[in-house]
Amino acid sequence: MTIRRIQPLPLAKIMGIGYGIMGLLFGVFFAIAFSGFGGLSQTQKPMPGWAAAIFGVGAVIFMPILYGLMGFVGGLISALVYNLLAGRIGGIVLEVEDHAAAG
Repeated sequence: MTIRRIQPLPLAKIMGIGYGIMGLLFGVFFAIAFSGFGGLSQTQKPMPGWAAAIFGVGAVIFMPILYGLMGFVGGLISALVYNLLAGRIGGIVLEVEDHAAAG
């Protein structure tokens, strides 16, 4: 089986959602880091509590959005580039086994 073409929009949606989930996980990590440790500024002095809270909540809100958008755009570009290259040099070849037919 050879993958000759990838539809760009479905790949972009899947990658956007996947990267958005990763952004949420990273955002939660950042929120925990800023709330638990208070965050450090460049002068190594603890941030005020309100600033750490803003960075923490901001990370949980903005990182999934940012990662999701980057994943969507990256998936769209990846599919377009793949389709261009696969049309010229061939697609990815997959070997699959049908377990139902083998039994």
